[in-house]
Amino acid sequence: MGRNLLYLLFLFSFLAQSQVEQRTYLSEAIGKNIKKYTKNSEKAYYNQDFKRADFLFDSLIKHVVTGSYLDNFKVRKLSGRKTQLHKFEKPMFLMTYASWCTPGSGEIPALNEIAEENKNTIDFVILFWDSKENVRKVAKAYSKNINIIYIDERENTNNHIIEVMKHSLGFPTSFFMDKNKRIVDVRRGILHPYNEKYEISYQLNLNSFLNGITLLKNFNIEDNQQLVVKENP
Repeated sequence: MGRNLLYLLFLFSFLAQSQVEQRTYLSEAIGKNIKKYTKNSEKAYYNQDFKRADFLFDSLIKHVVTGSYLDNFKVRKLSGRKTQLHKFEKPMFLMTYASWCTPGSGEIPALNEIAEENKNTIDFVILFWDSKENVRKVAKAYSKNINIIYIDERENTNNHIIEVMKHSLGFPTSFFMDKNKRIVDVRRGILHPYNEKYEISYQLNLNSFLNGITLLKNFNIEDNQQLVVKENP
């Protein structure tokens, strides 16, 4: 009996470890494809072939990024204290940004509204590539339901992550992830004229955020249903 129990524990441990080892992380997935993507993308922009550039980005997201897992890298809170992205246990909305980027007039209000409505089921996180001083200035516009974190590149502790999330995908970019930090969707920020009317900017951003959040919710429901089936075959 004791040997059988020990064998079962070993088997479960092995299977669990195998599942973890089979995960492909974002840095790895991008690392294998970034050179080819960058070369083709730069060529498309040089030729002003913006449809081709969009196609390349969408293909990268669909065939490379989606399904990979976010690396558990270290970031800093506004207090300056370090934390890790996997500390957020709920499904996650993660937007990468920089303080010098000027959001559309309706972007932050739309995001604040979405965060208020979904704060109990989703972790909303804004990751800035900037210094603590600059991030604190722009953080005041965001709701208390949104977690503001940052990476100061001068610390040089996340070089491979910087290359992956900033230099390859650009910003602002929104990542939608399940509770295991598996990426289910990625969206670029809404582009519109700087002087676009507030109402239009707000609605465009609201619709974009809602589409991603709805997809994330549906994905989470399907995940839970599969779990119930496994537990009650």
